[in-house]
Amino acid sequence: MYAIVQCGGHQVKMMPGETLVVDRLGSDKGAEVSFDQVLMVEKDGGELMAGAPFLAGARVVAVVDGTARGPKIRVFKKKRRKGSRRTIGHRSTYTRVTVKEIVL
Repeated sequence: MYAIVQCGGHQVKMMPGETLVVDRLGSDKGAEVSFDQVLMVEKDGGELMAGAPFLAGARVVAVVDGTARGPKIRVFKKKRRKGSRRTIGHRSTYTRVTVKEIVL
């Protein structure tokens, strides 16, 4: 059984017992979070349930394991023959979650 969930502008495949990394959530470690924007669910028998765009009443329950930071992204902009250079960068913060169950 798995579910496709929209989380932080991305579509993420979630299966019970799986640990995965999603965009930063504002929850503390050990908190239980619920993803309500479920796009599709496949049951164990192979039956697919798809929403238009979301499945009504379906949600994925997960527990927050902690936060992590991604690699530093460096952006270098230059205009040739002008002496113009600029370097910017950022590091994204991610949240690790463990999926407990898929509720239909």
